[in-house]
Amino acid sequence: MEKTNDLHALIAAAQADAKIHEARLNAAATSQGAKAHAQDQEMRAATAGLEKAAVDLFGLFEARMQHHFKRGPFSRKLRAALLAAKQPDLADRIHKYYLAVNVLKHGTGASYRELLAAKATPFGVLAVADVVEDETRTTSGLIDVSTHGFIDGLAGALLEAQTFLESNA
Repeated sequence: MEKTNDLHALIAAAQADAKIHEARLNAAATSQGAKAHAQDQEMRAATAGLEKAAVDLFGLFEARMQHHFKRGPFSRKLRAALLAAKQPDLADRIHKYYLAVNVLKHGTGASYRELLAAKATPFGVLAVADVVEDETRTTSGLIDVSTHGFIDGLAGALLEAQTFLESNA
């Protein structure tokens, strides 16, 4: 039971840390009279922080919940379990956040193509052509982590999935 409390506390702490990056991003976007370069650098740093927070949150969840399934791809097994339990909304949200995290980690590929083909996502997915080529870029730029509620939506979906896994253990 301690792992349950730890995971919930860790997700809440990561969510709180992400709020700092969201605040930095909002402040940089709305600052008046700031130098364009400094403003751009602050926005990039805040975006990179949000991307890292999303990857870390999902990785933490997966590591703590993996024991609910025997070997194999955790996210695929979680999605199948949620669908079997007639929870398609949660299965869809978890799957889309899983794909988003894959895109943040790996860039274009199967996860990116699946998100582009999706009818709706709880966050923005940008076309490669819309991402400016920049050698100094520290973010993937393919998933809009600055979408209002991105981290909260991810954290909420993970906590719901945790509750599901532990109530069906």
